Amino acid sequence: MRNFIDNCYKIFEEAIRAYHVTDDVDAVMPNPYEDGTIEHKLFTKNWIDTVQWHLEDIIRDPDIDPVTALAIKRRIDRSNQERTDLVEQLDTYFRAHFAEVKMLPDATINTESPAWALDRLSILALKIYHMREQAERADADAEHKAKCAAKLAVLLEQRIDLSTAIVQLLDDIAAGRKYMKVYRQMKMYNDPATNPVLYGKK
Repeated sequence: MRNFIDNCYKIFEEAIRAYHVTDDVDAVMPNPYEDGTIEHKLFTKNWIDTVQWHLEDIIRDPDIDPVTALAIKRRIDRSNQERTDLVEQLDTYFRAHFAEVKMLPDATINTESPAWALDRLSILALKIYHMREQAERADADAEHKAKCAAKLAVLLEQRIDLSTAIVQLLDDIAAGRKYMKVYRQMKMYNDPATNPVLYGKK
């Protein structure tokens, strides 16, 4: 599984670089992978994360027009739902991949599913990209660059640890030592039937 996780990270980096060609939250996603493949889903996952990262930057502009800010906030809400939906698609892939594995009698469950662990790795790739950018900023002073370089070192160490933990999780699932149990996200505020502000308007 090490090669698989390393490839996942490379795809995340590829998506980040592709976004920064235009650095535009409205750019069309240039996904180079065939639709329906796990690679296509991974690239799409990180593209969503990358666009949302920059939307979060934009909305923090203290001079932003309130109407624009509200529109971006709602766009971020939609993006979070798309992100969640895609994570669940990735977990569907893992469930199918490990469907024939026979669990050991003492198999245990993990605190998070493989796809949610990959979600963390995708976000970590973004943190590393942008912290490296800050550490190398030509217009920043030495103190800023030194602080960011120190933070980058921690993030790079975290990448090793997180990648290793995900590999171990997948190896344990493949060997029957752990089992997958996926709880679909039930975001009540997005559902007109469960958000009282929405169903109260009917």
